[in-house]
Amino acid sequence: MIQRIQSVFLLLLALAMLSVLVLPLWHKIDALTHQELTLTAFGFQATNLPVAGTTGPVWIIGLLAAASASVAAFEIFQFRNRAKQLLLGSINLLLITATLGAAFYFSNKGEQLINLKLEGQFLTGFYLPTLALLLNLLANRFIRRDEQLVRSADRLR
Repeated sequence: MIQRIQSVFLLLLALAMLSVLVLPLWHKIDALTHQELTLTAFGFQATNLPVAGTTGPVWIIGLLAAASASVAAFEIFQFRNRAKQLLLGSINLLLITATLGAAFYFSNKGEQLINLKLEGQFLTGFYLPTLALLLNLLANRFIRRDEQLVRSADRLR
């Protein structure tokens, strides 16, 4: 049912992945040249730095995060079919991992655009997919537990 604990975990997962869309993922400042570069889910925001077309399709991060949030929201309402929920959970695992990989890849691309001696900082938006991964694993664990409970009740009949 919708009020189960895995639904809460899935809702929090969807909120975390939607937050990735609005929060910055990575930021780097060069104090000498006053250049700033911020990575968001849909692109780079630069100050005093030409970035046009040199970084690739950064919007993939936003696409993967939105897909993960929508799969989690859909998964909440599949409570009658726990096998389908587990399948959607494994698909979501792949989407979240791809989001993390894409964010890391594009942050490394951004590192090369400004002074290589300085390091950029990962911000809150970068760590939210890790939280979403944890929430996805917890939700899958409780879905499996429900499935085992139903099977054991069927054996008793």
